[in-house]
Amino acid sequence: MTYLSDTVSIHPYFRVHPGKLDEFKALMAEFISKTATEEACLFYEFSIGGDLVFCREAYRGGEGVLVHLENVGDILSRALKISDIERLEFHGAAAELDKLRVPLSDLNPQWFELECSLQK
Repeated sequence: MTYLSDTVSIHPYFRVHPGKLDEFKALMAEFISKTATEEACLFYEFSIGGDLVFCREAYRGGEGVLVHLENVGDILSRALKISDIERLEFHGAAAELDKLRVPLSDLNPQWFELECSLQK
């Protein structure tokens, strides 16, 4: 198994409540600062389209995802008071996603299992 085949990416789309985008942007800075301490984080970034905020993020293995979610739990709780998760996806190898299915089942995400890839 190669380095990238253990990668799990998370794709949350947050619909920010009216008038709360500046407050959400402040939380984005907190998310980034807190996530910067995580060894398993491969990348973490936000992009915005109107009132929809997308977080593009990836981690080494399912364990890295669980560490991240625990690490940012407080910030995520505050973010969910001013936004709603419109869509949540987890992408990765089946073995890594299997580590997440039970502990994250209450989030009702969509699961995407890696089928094939190209790595350079």
